[in-house]
Amino acid sequence: MKKIFSLILIGLLVAGGADVMAQNKKSNKKSSKGKKQTSIYVEGRQKVRQSDYATFDKFTNFSTKDTKIYYSTFNYTDLPALTVDVNPEWPEEIKPIMNYMEKVSRATMTLCALYAINPEITDHQQRENLHKQAREEAKASLDAYDSWKKKKGMKNKTQYKVAEVDYRYFKGANYYNERRGDDIIHVGVLIYLGSKKNNIFSSDTSTHTFPDIRFFPNDATILESWTPVLDELAEYLKDNDRKGVLLSGYADNQGTEAYISGISRQRAMEVKKALLLRGIDATRIEIIAKGDADPIGDNSTHEGRAMNNRVNIKIQ
Repeated sequence: MKKIFSLILIGLLVAGGADVMAQNKKSNKKSSKGKKQTSIYVEGRQKVRQSDYATFDKFTNFSTKDTKIYYSTFNYTDLPALTVDVNPEWPEEIKPIMNYMEKVSRATMTLCALYAINPEITDHQQRENLHKQAREEAKASLDAYDSWKKKKGMKNKTQYKVAEVDYRYFKGANYYNERRGDDIIHVGVLIYLGSKKNNIFSSDTSTHTFPDIRFFPNDATILESWTPVLDELAEYLKDNDRKGVLLSGYADNQGTEAYISGISRQRAMEVKKALLLRGIDATRIEIIAKGDADPIGDNSTHEGRAMNNRVNIKIQ
């Protein structure tokens, strides 16, 4: 009798345990589902070359099986005005994609608004204000499209992204032959069709770092000992052709403001020249003269000043 009672008790415990496990599994499922709920807007930086827009002919040859990215120079700030009507007359450069999305309403899509801030604007606060304005403007435009899509009863899943591009990278050498008056440049839209698992932003999230190139005081000559670092940097940029580099030139505080600014710029220029000789395109290299800002050493000592005469390398 005791044996039978023990077996019944064990059975109840096992059943109860299975019940608890099932409930936990259910609650875990709910919590993991909750974690996936994020904003419909994703922000980031996107490397887009002007040559990428040559893919315009692909707008007439869609395939949801192939994960493809399409580009258009369409100004997305026109979306709010276009989508007030349920059946807007889309401009020629974006009509094919919109016609396709209406016909294949369940196709997954990422719609990314691409903007750039005029690189001639160097004031930090002004640039920050323009970035904020550009993001709000892009989000409002994408929101207008989303409202139109819902009015149409389209059931396709769409993720919206806002990305900044470096206009110099986008325009390439052509940038230096023309001047833009716009503070915010509406580069266009990036349309991604295919698996939602793939990300239109760079999959390389690792941060590759390089040491500062050091210089003697009052000198902008790159010592031969820095050749391996420059070779490695050039190879990295060749292997990652969607990345650029920011070279920030620094100096100690000995001299006039003009001299300090001048030599810090000259140092950054020398590193840029070294990269150009190694086959890196000029549009991928940005330089900035920081003068005696951000010292990493004590300028009151010889050793500290030696640390401050440098060029900082930042992959971007």
